[in-house]
Amino acid sequence: MWLRIESFQNRRVKEAMALRKSDERRKTGRIIIDGVREIERACEAGVVVEEVFYCPTVATEKAKQLVEMLAGRNVTILETPKRLFEKVTYGEREEGVVAIARCPTFSLKDLTLKDGSEAPLVLVVEGIEKPGNLGAMIRTADGAGAAAVVAADLRCDVYNPAAIRASLGTIFCLPVVAASGAEVLEFLRQHGLRCVAARVDGAADYFQEDLTGPTAIILGSEAEGLGPVWRQDWVKSVRIPMLGRADSLNVSVAAAILLYEARRQRMVSGASSQVQSHQSASE
Repeated sequence: MWLRIESFQNRRVKEAMALRKSDERRKTGRIIIDGVREIERACEAGVVVEEVFYCPTVATEKAKQLVEMLAGRNVTILETPKRLFEKVTYGEREEGVVAIARCPTFSLKDLTLKDGSEAPLVLVVEGIEKPGNLGAMIRTADGAGAAAVVAADLRCDVYNPAAIRASLGTIFCLPVVAASGAEVLEFLRQHGLRCVAARVDGAADYFQEDLTGPTAIILGSEAEGLGPVWRQDWVKSVRIPMLGRADSLNVSVAAAILLYEARRQRMVSGASSQVQSHQSASE
């Protein structure tokens, strides 16, 4: 269905604008997705898109192609003038398309870690307040090949529009779940993951820890760090060396350092295993 909307008082416009608020997202079970790449990745992941706001005067060629594809799937297309579209879109990046979708429902009990030759790598973040940081860490986790991102005691909702945007839509590409710290700790213990927590007072530098096996990398908020639930004997603490005046990094930067250290170690370990296998076969 293709509709033309001209009025700011239109019910659909008001409902879309309300989805910028977390209470409305929780109440309705709907989310708002800005941008072509983000919407495409949501569709690829099977997220149900209900309707799309479309402004042909600012739409990019890729946006027009996306709208045509969605129209072919019987998604309601809401064509709007620029002045109205600007009320619905988020931020300064205008691509001419914004989607309203059903919020994915994925909980810790639904999370199954990947089977395969490589040990699972999980990113755990606790008490994150800024959705932009959450989205940036999800994007990095996706890039580093993590099996999942688990948010403990999250202080913003997972599908905040800023988190979706900062993740570049990768929030739909890997499992992202939220639970309490105690529930997450129990999940990690049950699945036999080695827990490595980043702390300012960590016992060892991060590159000294073995991150090649089934591993959970755990980070806390910049303001408060990790809570007491993670002070267990079997949770290893590591530090990122700070050589200047600052005592810590932005949490998304810290996540990138640790995740890619795990990726580096796994690449080195994999290369060593291949060499050893070749040598054994030659003997």
